[in-house]
Amino acid sequence: MTLPTDFQFSQGSLQDYVDCPRRFQLHHLQRVAWPAIEAEPALENERFMQQGAAFHRLVHQQLLGLPVEQLSRLVTDPDLSRWWRNYLENRPADLLPPTYYPESLLSAPIGDYRLVARYDLVAVDTGRRAAIVDWKTSRRRSPRRWLAERLQTQVYPYLLVQAGAHLNGGQPLEPEQVEMIYWFADFPDQPERFAYDAAQYKADEAYLESLVEQIASRAAEDDGFPLTTERRHCRHCRYRSLCRRGVEAGRLDDEPGERGLDAEPDAYFDFEQIAEIEY
Repeated sequence: MTLPTDFQFSQGSLQDYVDCPRRFQLHHLQRVAWPAIEAEPALENERFMQQGAAFHRLVHQQLLGLPVEQLSRLVTDPDLSRWWRNYLENRPADLLPPTYYPESLLSAPIGDYRLVARYDLVAVDTGRRAAIVDWKTSRRRSPRRWLAERLQTQVYPYLLVQAGAHLNGGQPLEPEQVEMIYWFADFPDQPERFAYDAAQYKADEAYLESLVEQIASRAAEDDGFPLTTERRHCRHCRYRSLCRRGVEAGRLDDEPGERGLDAEPDAYFDFEQIAEIEY
């Protein structure tokens, strides 16, 4: 098979490929639905993912101007209540430029295809600086080294420089004007910040283009997407039994670097499927 000409890459699909080429093939090309539990205990994992999505929706609606008092009355779950309180009391406003663009979707060419990203928040001081904020509801604070290696940390700043001019008064952003901030709902006073610069931008561009070229080349081969040799990536992958890499799911409280397909509860959630919160 060949890679569809209209295929759109994202940080999630690229991360899947880096973690396991076969997972990328099954998930993003063949779209195989496989009824496997991704983390144990299963019900707790499902609830945790739902609450992570609900937290993102609450923050999104607050940034759009909905009254905090009305939104707060909807919060009854203990985890969501704690995250929401942490956000209201410790939101990173002092770190951010003044103009907010929540849930921004950006897209730009990457080789013969396109690269897309949906941002939790892009905050801009027109002509001066821009901050990307990603809300994290993971149980443990992800280590900086692990975050630095994630495709999200490369794709998001790169794509903002490539395609974010309309958020900056029509002027392209310079790499040095961009910053990536991870804000942890359970660790509100410990955000992780990544500065950006021209050297990192060029390195990210070369790396992302090489990944896309490699994926397109492998798609044309009969068996171009091998299984990962890093079996730790199989622990939370829904395809592990299909690939004969085990039956039991990994634990929900594994270290961040040990997680698989859905390493973070909010990383792969389709926000188009989340219903609006009524008030």
